[in-house]
Amino acid sequence: MSVEIRVPSLGESIVDATIASWLKHEGDIVNAGDALVELETDKVNVEVNAEQSGVLQKIVKQEGDTVAVDEVLGIIGEQAATSTAPTASVAVQAATNGREGQKVATGPLQGIDGQRPPSPLARRIAEDHNVDISQVKGNNPYGRVTKDDVISYMEQQRSGQLPPLEQSTSAQPATVAAPVPQMATQAPVTPAAKAQVAPPAVAAGREERVRLSRRRQTIAQRLVEAQHNAAMLTTFNEIDMSAVMEVRSRRKDSFKERHNVSLGFMSFFTKAVVGALKAYPRLNAEIQGNEMVLKHYYDIGIAVGVEEGLVVPVLREADRKSFAEIEREIANLAKRARANTLGLAELQGGTFTITNGGVYGSLLSTPILNAPQVGILGMHKIEQRPIALNGQVVIRPMMYVALSYDHRIVDGGEAVRFLVKVKELVEDPETLLLEG
Repeated sequence: MSVEIRVPSLGESIVDATIASWLKHEGDIVNAGDALVELETDKVNVEVNAEQSGVLQKIVKQEGDTVAVDEVLGIIGEQAATSTAPTASVAVQAATNGREGQKVATGPLQGIDGQRPPSPLARRIAEDHNVDISQVKGNNPYGRVTKDDVISYMEQQRSGQLPPLEQSTSAQPATVAAPVPQMATQAPVTPAAKAQVAPPAVAAGREERVRLSRRRQTIAQRLVEAQHNAAMLTTFNEIDMSAVMEVRSRRKDSFKERHNVSLGFMSFFTKAVVGALKAYPRLNAEIQGNEMVLKHYYDIGIAVGVEEGLVVPVLREADRKSFAEIEREIANLAKRARANTLGLAELQGGTFTITNGGVYGSLLSTPILNAPQVGILGMHKIEQRPIALNGQVVIRPMMYVALSYDHRIVDGGEAVRFLVKVKELVEDPETLLLEG
């Protein structure tokens, strides 16, 4: 009995995905629970597992294809059905016979000599990087070239590990352009002829084309939408970090020993943001049609830098968590974000976002709203700067902070007062116990 492999439900508001890679090949024996294919969505990658044991009889959708929820990806059949799958058996027989030049009957998924054609994603990568895919050898049992084979081939090219015969394809353009001096004896080139001359090719290695991942495309789209759909403004202030740094210095060892987690700045700023949101609730709202939805809970998004850009896992019920719980949960979310193991639910439903460009050395920046939220706080690098204090110039560890907000429902004065409230709470950490 055959079973169809279908795209599972991907989570709220996600209706399609891109096939990142097949983890099994046609003809492979699979066990119930085995990961078969990896799907790339806007937010996380999802593995589709086998519902029963058997043989992967057919791959319906290829790497790089966009698929919708419940669409058929492939078919698993019983192991006894492998004898009825001519493409797999003929390919294996051709490989074991080792007869050069012998042609075998090819099915729709076979190429010459029983080898399967390159995957669509492999062909796309090869075209983008001007790689002759006929020179690339497939490493799976059927000789099919995958994206990993193409990437490995390009790495070998760059490192000079390929034989001269394979490298010669990239050296041919130099010999074609050699007989330039003979042009002097030929007739002058007319303007019309000049117009037909192709532009010079870019030297190898000076440009590289890389397909944007599904997640990067979504990030780009949503950032542009946020700027187009909201009346976004930014207000700035600066915070004297002396008091927080003194508390951390005095308490960090005992805090680490007691809670098994380091005391960082994020717990102080999270508490300060919650206190400011309670004082100015319209920063904790969103617009839905002609209504403003005020939220009386505090799910704070914490931006985390990963390979594909920023992801924003959500710290739920931040107002009910202690400093240690906040630090522990943020560390856990950041770790799993970088390992790409976050669940979709952990990336949805935040009410306000904090992003820290200071970890990269940013002194000042303008954060972009994380729609549909109407406020985002940007933290920055702490730097020793001279300031005027009680009529004297003193050196203090200062941090610039930025609040971007949606002016459609948040007034300028309200935004300024919100940021001042954050400043006051951070500069006097004891108040965080009362107001955060």
